[in-house]
Amino acid sequence: MEAKIHDLLEEKFAEDEFADCFLIELKLHPNNKLDVFVDSDTGITLERCQKISRYLEAFLDESGMLGEKYILEVSSPGVSRPLQLLRQYPKNIGRKLKVKLKDGSEVEGVLETVNEQTITLERKIVEKEGKKKKRLTVSTAFPFEEIREALVQVSFK
Repeated sequence: MEAKIHDLLEEKFAEDEFADCFLIELKLHPNNKLDVFVDSDTGITLERCQKISRYLEAFLDESGMLGEKYILEVSSPGVSRPLQLLRQYPKNIGRKLKVKLKDGSEVEGVLETVNEQTITLERKIVEKEGKKKKRLTVSTAFPFEEIREALVQVSFK
């Protein structure tokens, strides 16, 4: 069933209005609840989520795949969910990320650049020079293969 929903979304994303949209995750729960997390290169809107939801509802109602009673939720992944796909990173350039690395360490910094293999974070560090502390701004690249999780940090400044 998840494969069929995936195929339906690929068809929808082939339309001009949805060409920059992509699927993040599908979750089918035992109580006939289907969560669909979508995003786009320019940011997903409520209106787009509603249109995708109606599109999927039409199929689910006609096919009866989830029975007569089901819950369908189509939404963006939200800021509390980690970035999962390379495609999500570019629109977050300039935002602060908290990155958990596979070695167990964590780093925070402003996302500067993204390419196929790495992200670069601008970080503020403190170095000791004798008794004095020196504040530096450094740029550090982190390969995707070393990243366990990356979360956008919301700032209210």
